Amino acid sequence: MSTGHKHDGDHHDHDHEHPAAPMVEEITDYEVLEIAVRELAIEHGLFTAEDHRRFTEWAESIGPINGSRLVAKAWKDPAFKALVLEDGVKACKEGLGLDWAEPTGFGTPSDYTNFIVLEDTPTLHHVIVCTLCSCYPRPILGMSPEWYRTTNYRRRLVRWPREVLAEFGLILPPEVEIRVEDSNQKCRFMVLPVQPKGTENWTEEQLAAIVTRDCMIGVALPRPGRTADVHPIHKARRPVQASAQHGSAAE
Repeated sequence: MSTGHKHDGDHHDHDHEHPAAPMVEEITDYEVLEIAVRELAIEHGLFTAEDHRRFTEWAESIGPINGSRLVAKAWKDPAFKALVLEDGVKACKEGLGLDWAEPTGFGTPSDYTNFIVLEDTPTLHHVIVCTLCSCYPRPILGMSPEWYRTTNYRRRLVRWPREVLAEFGLILPPEVEIRVEDSNQKCRFMVLPVQPKGTENWTEEQLAAIVTRDCMIGVALPRPGRTADVHPIHKARRPVQASAQHGSAAE
C-alpha cells in the first residue's frame, strides 16, 4: 500500500513525519495553579477529593435560578426587598432556603463570603466584574460564564464600561450612571435590576423567567419575552492584545 499523499495533482512519497495532534488542549497557567492548590488542600486534609467532586457537580448543575427567584421575590415583596439590600446572606436563607455557609446541603466546603445585592434605579446601573481572577457568587448564580473570566472583559470593563456593555447589546442613556463593582476574595456581588414596566401584575414565576444570569451580572436588562442570554456579535473596541493576556498570569 502506498503511503504517499496527493498534492496539486502529483502523487509522491514523503519520508518526513507529521507531528501528532495533541489529544487535549494545553491547560492554562491558572488551571495548573488550581490543580496544585487543590492537591495541596487535599493532602493537608482541608477537604477530600470526594468533597471537591460533589461540590463541583453541584455548582455546575444549579445555574442562576436561585438568583432569579431572589430578584422576583424582591420585586413582589417590598419588605423582602429591604432585607435583600440590607443582608443578602440572611435574605437567601429566609427567602430561598439557601445557606451560604453550607450551600450544597451535604457538608462540602463553601466559598462563603459577604454577599451584597446592588439595586439599580432608572438613573443608576451596576455591573460586576472580578479584575483579579473570576470571583463570582456561585451559590446563587452557579458557575460563571466563560466570558466573565476573560482578560478582555476583566480589564476593559473598568476602563470603558459603556463600550463593553454596548458589545453585549446594552446601550444605556448618557444620563444613567454606571458603577462597576469589583468582586474579591471577601465579597461577592449581584445586581437587582429595575423591574420592567408592564410586569407589575406578573407572578413570581413569570418574573423569574425574565431575570437571566446576564441581568444579575449587569450586562443585560430584563424585559418581557427575553428568557435566555443570547449575545449579539459586536467587534471589541480597544481589545486587550495577546501579549497583555499572557502577562495576566503574573497577577
